[in-house]
Parts: sequence; C-alpha cells; structure tokens
Amino acid sequence: VLDTEADYEVTLNDGTTHSAKVLARDTVLDLAVLKIDAAGLPVPALGDSDTLQQGETVIAIGNTLAEFQNTVTKGPEKEKRCFIQTDAAINPGNSGGPLIDLNGRVVGVNTAVNQSGQSIGFAIPINAAKTVIDSVRAHGKIIRPWLGVRYTLVTADTAKAKNLPDDHGALISKGPQPNEAAIVAGSPADKAGLAEGDVILEADGVKIDADHSLAGLIGRKAPGDSVTLKVAKDGKTRIVTVVLGELPDAIK
Repeated sequence: VLDTEADYEVTLNDGTTHSAKVLARDTVLDLAVLKIDAAGLPVPALGDSDTLQQGETVIAIGNTLAEFQNTVTKGPEKEKRCFIQTDAAINPGNSGGPLIDLNGRVVGVNTAVNQSGQSIGFAIPINAAKTVIDSVRAHGKIIRPWLGVRYTLVTADTAKAKNLPDDHGALISKGPQPNEAAIVAGSPADKAGLAEGDVILEADGVKIDADHSLAGLIGRKAPGDSVTLKVAKDGKTRIVTVVLGELPDAIK
C-alpha cells in the first residue's frame, strides 16, 4: 500500500501528468484511494462482481511491465471467493489496473499473479473496493465493521477431525500465540455472548463455507448494522443477533 508521505503522480492516457494525494490506505485489501485535481475525466462504469460466473470472459488493462501503455489481456474468470482468480495475464505494471467484463464494466482491481503458475492472476472484487470508496467519500477515511472473533473455516476434514456435526461454518478458536484470543474482550461478539468453540453456521441466512466467508459477509455491512448468526455448539443451535462495531485502529 502507498506511503502517504511520498510524492505520487498520475499519468493519463493523453500524456498529461497530475500530482496525486493519498486520501486513504487500506491494508486489508491492499488498496489506496488517490485524488487528482482534474475535471471532465471519463469514468468507467462499475459492475457487480457478485454476479460473475465461472468461465465468464474478463479483460485486464494496464501499463504492462511499466513499458507498454494500455495493454490488454483477456481470460475467463475462474472462481469467485475473496479474490477473483483469472487467467488474464497480470504482469508488473498492470497490477492496480481494472479488470473489466465484456460490457466494459469494471468488475475487479488487478492485484497479484502467482509466479509459480501459468497465467494465474488475482483481482480484488469491485464490490469490495466499492465499500472502501463509499467509506472515504462519506467519512474521509476507511471505516470497517467489526465482529471481534478469530475463527477457522470448517470443512469436511476439520469436521471429522474435531467431531463436529456440520461440515461448514466458522469455528471460533484461539490463534497460535498466547495473545490471540478467540473472542476479543469487549467486542460486539463478546457482548453478544459468543464464545470459543461456537460454530457460526450462517450469517443473515447465508451458509458460511469456502465460497461465503464470515469475514466477507461481515465486510459488506457497516458499523451499527445488525447481523443474525446461526450458531451451533454441543449439538444445539441458537440464533444470535450482533450489533457490529467499528474496527479499532489497533487491529487494522
């Protein structure tokens, strides 16, 4: 993520250069929001990354290798989880450029490439980026919702190993370090009575699994919003409503 103390410039397609101000940095998604003083600039339409389908064709645009301006590569989007995986080539220089669909709508922000694979790239879903943009516009900074739990994704293997009745969900558990508690003291989860060993099966009716992470579902909300959780423990299930807080700066 950009250093707010450094000087940055943005070069437009017509060759003009503008000084850029860093409005906010997002260390969670590895995004930065920049501002330049310019008027009448074309603005691409933003798409809906939640509606992307496996195999859908997308196009990556950028300044490949910092040498070839406005290069275009295309490839079908492969899967939709926390990141968009695509085989559209993402090289140093077009990271940060848009990933667009065939209607010209931006559906992601190119971010990384798997150096050990062949044409395996990743992009941040535009819906995740929208929350950052909206937060900066409304508050001048990035505000994130906060539940306050540490968890492990439950799979068929972990369910079998831990003798859990369900093969999905988020198992609230401690981290490997002594200071990595399962529940942050005083957090919204703590106030709602969640505890270590609870398995959060659903959030607002959406089953938590590899395609629908708890962090992703919580991240779509705002501080002050309520989330209804279906929680299991010791063979019993219960419904818990949690009012989300704001992620403390110390945790960001």
